[in-house]
Amino acid sequence: MIPTGKKAERAILIGLIYPGQDENQARDYIAELSFLAKTAGAVPVRSFMQRMPAPDPRTFVGSGKIAEIAACVSENNIDIAVFDDELSPGQIKNIETALGCRILDRTNLILDIFARHARSSHAKTQVELAQYQYLLPRLAGMWTHLERQRGGIGLRGPGETEIETDRRIIRDKIALLKSRLRKIDKQMATQRKNRGKRVRVALVGYTNAGKSTIMNMLSKSEVFAGDKLFATLDTTVRKVVIENLPFLLSDTVGFIRKLPHDLVESFKSTLDEVRESDLLLHVVDISHPGFEEQISVVSQTLSELNSTDKPVIMVFNKIDSFSWTIREEDDLTPPGKENYSLDDLKRTWMASDKSGPTVFISAKTGENSGELRKLLLEEVRKIHFTRYPYCDSRYASN
Repeated sequence: MIPTGKKAERAILIGLIYPGQDENQARDYIAELSFLAKTAGAVPVRSFMQRMPAPDPRTFVGSGKIAEIAACVSENNIDIAVFDDELSPGQIKNIETALGCRILDRTNLILDIFARHARSSHAKTQVELAQYQYLLPRLAGMWTHLERQRGGIGLRGPGETEIETDRRIIRDKIALLKSRLRKIDKQMATQRKNRGKRVRVALVGYTNAGKSTIMNMLSKSEVFAGDKLFATLDTTVRKVVIENLPFLLSDTVGFIRKLPHDLVESFKSTLDEVRESDLLLHVVDISHPGFEEQISVVSQTLSELNSTDKPVIMVFNKIDSFSWTIREEDDLTPPGKENYSLDDLKRTWMASDKSGPTVFISAKTGENSGELRKLLLEEVRKIHFTRYPYCDSRYASN
């Protein structure tokens, strides 16, 4: 959302096609980068892709391509060039000189979105820490002049350069933020302990898969849910009761490919909701052409969080938006996944031993929501009566 009266910044998007990578996959990546840019408030004007074995160490793309991009920047009054990979300090400096506009890499863009969406003091502290950790190795050549925020008298040591002063200030800020987060983490750990021994279910999934909409549907609450990336940063926990059996449902921050490591580290306490849950609802946007890769990204992130040993219900959401290409009768080429109907996908995933319990729903329209509740009740009941073998479900809510 662009503030009233503020002109939207015009952006171009740049990505690479690596050896062995399908061009359609590369286009999906650029489309995701475009969605990120729009979420941050920019207007994507054009995208550039170049097939290369590895990023150019000086300008990310080749000399010919950087000249082509520079011409586009000049002709279209571009404000920002956004790159779909993390750039080194040297690359940022060289590209900025070549293009004459502001340069953002994917990590910086995601950090900006997190900063925009942070509402609580906890989320703001987490994002600020990640931003400073990203900034520290990139100070060279950047006009930070952070000493002006605290005044320069008494800060500069004998022979100390401005950049060294800036680095020292940032290290002090990082230490302060880490100390602040440790205190918040202790408070949140206490809150989790105070919830008792109820079964805890966590919604996980790729960003914008519809977790918050499912949260609202199951808990009858009004958690913010929007068609944007990282709409939810703060973990929200609600008590849900299905057929007199209560459990706690938490909505967590969404995952994304190349999620900045500093963000994963700074959001550790938020992600503890995932680590300490008894059951995961892995929400998947079935309408997205790359949903299988998104499943892999989430699974990899769960592995990094040491949370792969938990029971999982696969929730394929947005069946109301699912579409596929109907093949011509005389088409003799093998069918691709773009030709699979929803019924095909249901048979494939529901027959898979790896996926566990599976359900296909539309949280937006409510289609098959009863099936999800039934499946959720079965899984929660298993955990509940393992924990309380002599408890009658009629008294479970007491």
